[in-house]
Amino acid sequence: MYNLYLWVSRYRDSMYHALGYSSILVMKAAMTFEHQDIQVAMATIKDALNTCQKFRKRSSVVGSLSKLVSMQSHGGAPEEEIHAELCYAECLLQKATLTFVQDENMISFIKGGIKIRTSYQIYKILRLLEFIGFSGNRNFGLSQLMEGSANHSLRSILSALTLLFYHTYVSLILGTGEGDLVEAEALLEPYQQKYPKVRLTPGCERSCVVLPQAQSRYEECLAAQNEWLQIHHLCYWELMWCHSYRQQWQQAYTYADLLCKESRWSKAIYVYQKAAILSMMTAEEVKQTGEDLVQLFRKVEGLKQRLAGKSIPTEKFAIRKSRRYNAAEPVSLVLPALEMMYVWNGFSIVGKRPDCTEALLVTIETAEAHLKNNPSPSEYHPDDCCLLQMLKGLCLKHLGRLLQAELCFTQVLSSERQIRYDHYLVPFSLYELGLLYKQQGDIAKVVQLYTHKHLSPLYTTAVTLQRKGILSKH
Repeated sequence: MYNLYLWVSRYRDSMYHALGYSSILVMKAAMTFEHQDIQVAMATIKDALNTCQKFRKRSSVVGSLSKLVSMQSHGGAPEEEIHAELCYAECLLQKATLTFVQDENMISFIKGGIKIRTSYQIYKILRLLEFIGFSGNRNFGLSQLMEGSANHSLRSILSALTLLFYHTYVSLILGTGEGDLVEAEALLEPYQQKYPKVRLTPGCERSCVVLPQAQSRYEECLAAQNEWLQIHHLCYWELMWCHSYRQQWQQAYTYADLLCKESRWSKAIYVYQKAAILSMMTAEEVKQTGEDLVQLFRKVEGLKQRLAGKSIPTEKFAIRKSRRYNAAEPVSLVLPALEMMYVWNGFSIVGKRPDCTEALLVTIETAEAHLKNNPSPSEYHPDDCCLLQMLKGLCLKHLGRLLQAELCFTQVLSSERQIRYDHYLVPFSLYELGLLYKQQGDIAKVVQLYTHKHLSPLYTTAVTLQRKGILSKH
């Protein structure tokens, strides 16, 4: 994919060759999570820092301290020194990123935070990451990335890729599914004209819910190269969801199985996702795969990992759900693949396709009838009923049947005392109810929900942001 020789030949003498070479290896290490790749990238970054150091302004210890205290600018410095400071800062930031994923303990988290602080002190940006004591300004950051992507400089492609990732993944998974796809397409257009066979952001197609077209794009992406298999894993993940939205579970299983076998990003999530998809298939279909469904769920907890001493929230969720199968006579989860679809904010995508949403609603109502007619309900029965009500409410909301959706969400809230394990259902249902009221324009009810005692801090923050957005428009 890349002619690395062009970078290697000069990376000890040229700061930009050093930065470019280290950037490629850091991206590879971040995608593979292989210890050897991380070590090679870390060694290359150290060499790159040494190369950049040669071009930086030399100063005494006293001079460095006074500069740190006064935070003086580089306005009078030669252009080469300014470039060296920038490259040095970017190398430090790359080193910090690798430090976060290098091992699982808290020490790496602290080291990474210190390196980030150091790299950004160079040009006086002291507020970066909130979880290590910084605050941020999203709009300012996005505007800076837009400016960077528009100037056709060395860093414009990285700025564009970051924006594309934000609009097609971050906004989708961590937001309300309202990423700026028009902006994403505009960013892609000049690169697609120049490189018509290159597919930079497969998530854009899935976000547009043109599922058959998305599927063909991902398959083109798979056929385009075989050097970086981690790009294949991104496509597998997207293809798995494309088939899941259409309830093509056997095809979805194929890609979930490939992720389990090939990718190292999150084994716990991949195994749980595969087991969840198998749970949606008939007993005969599961038998044909040769998989042991119960054993798959039991494996999940042993596959958890930490990043910089922190547990991954989605892994914690999967582990908690899979513990139901640790019993001698396990009670099956109810529609776990649809539950994970909600966890990954998939209903905001599939909800734009009425045909797929109607089909999901039929599946949910079938499971609801089966649960209601169960002659010997388990201890999980109230939790399962509430889960189905929430999922049903989501489908009804996206189909425009808002009154019925509201009844589903309020039924979950009224059943709060019966819930024994899945306590997340109450704040999630409150949040979805708030979004429903926002859709109806009933701001007073949204504000009332915002003060509800059962909203967790995370969802209080989310509703606060929604509330600010509403109040700014009314």
